[in-house]
Amino acid sequence: MRPMKPAHILLVAAGLAALPASAQAPRQTGPYTEQQKADIKDVWKPATTPKGGVSWQVLESTKETTRKAPDGYLRSKPVFPASVQALNGKKVRVAGFMMPLENASKQKHFVLMAYPPGCPFHTHALPNQFIEVKADQAFAVEIEQAIVVEGVLELTGQDESGIFYRMKAARPG
Repeated sequence: MRPMKPAHILLVAAGLAALPASAQAPRQTGPYTEQQKADIKDVWKPATTPKGGVSWQVLESTKETTRKAPDGYLRSKPVFPASVQALNGKKVRVAGFMMPLENASKQKHFVLMAYPPGCPFHTHALPNQFIEVKADQAFAVEIEQAIVVEGVLELTGQDESGIFYRMKAARPG
């Protein structure tokens, strides 16, 4: 596809402006209504905590310290609160949304995210909103619904990898 010349852009803009108001996309002219606010808030919720499981609210309580490395990249380390430190090395259950890492219909290595992905190329996740999962038992790929994962939680990230949580010996929960 060739880039548009400035003259073409002006023609397209003029053509759109000439459309009757009924053909143009509606615009928000004032503040959101209470219903619109509720609809927006409802879209971005973490996966529901499974019975006997750990909530994302607890995992998201981990703070992050950052620094700019000499190579120009941002490096981060976790600051785990006591409630999260108590989970280190323990068997836990967490619900989340799968982001497959393998090219297969079953996954033994994937990312479990607190929130549904908005785009396959940008997950919108902070380091305290996902867990790297390494499973003993393969999981069927499920990218539309939350799944429950059970395994041993490891607190990581002191190497400034940007990964705060890893779950080993995982299996469907």
